[in-house]
Amino acid sequence: MPIRFDAADAHWRVAPLAAFSADQKDWLTRGGSLTAHLRALGHVVVRVTREAVDMPWPDECVALGLAPRERAWVREIVLEVDGVPFVAAHSATPVVASHGIWQAMRRLRTRPLAELLYTDSGVARSALVSRRVSARHPLHALAAREMREHVPHAFVARRSVFERHGAPLLVTECMLPALWARLARLAYLAGDAQPALPAYSTHSARERGPLGHTASRALQHPSQQASR
Repeated sequence: MPIRFDAADAHWRVAPLAAFSADQKDWLTRGGSLTAHLRALGHVVVRVTREAVDMPWPDECVALGLAPRERAWVREIVLEVDGVPFVAAHSATPVVASHGIWQAMRRLRTRPLAELLYTDSGVARSALVSRRVSARHPLHALAAREMREHVPHAFVARRSVFERHGAPLLVTECMLPALWARLARLAYLAGDAQPALPAYSTHSARERGPLGHTASRALQHPSQQASR
C-alpha cells in the first residue's frame, strides 16, 4: 500500500533547483539516515533545542494531514560534527500520534530520530523534497540561531514524511554553511578534479522500510555507476 502522505507542495520539490551546487544536490537527495552520512565527516552529537506541543508551521499542516488549529508534537535538534553545527532539524507529528504510534519520539532525549526510522520494517517514507529557505519561512530563524557570524540570506533544506501504521511524522532538515565548507575543504585536500555531474539522486523515490543507510549516487562518475 503506498504512503498516504506527501511532503511536496508548490515550494518543496522533488527535483533540486538547478542553481544548487553539486554538493547540495547530492546531500538533499541522499536516502537513509542523514546522521549516518554525517558520521563519515566526523563525530556527531545530537543537541536538543526544543520539545513541545505547538502549532505546526503553515506548510506542515497539509503534509501531516492536520485540521486547522490542530496541534503537533514538535522536536527541534541540531546535529553537530566535531562540535560545529552542520544541520538544524525540525520534526512534527500529530499530538495523538506522539502518545501512540510515535510515542517513542518523546523519549529519544539526545538519541537521533534515525533509531526509530531505520530499524522498523513498518515505516515507509515519502519522496525527499527540497527548497531554498529565506527569512519568510520559520525554518530560517531556527537555522540562523546556530550562526555565530554572517547569517546567509537563504539556507538549503529538505524534508520527507515517514508513515507508520497510518500515522505521519514530518522531518525537515536545514543544512548549515559549515557542512558545505567541510565538503569543499575535503574535496580540496583530496585534489578532486572530477567534474560535478548535474543529475540528482534517484533516492527521491519513495522508500519502504527498513530504510537502509544508502548514500546518494548523484555525484558518482559514470564508470563507477557501471561497475555496480
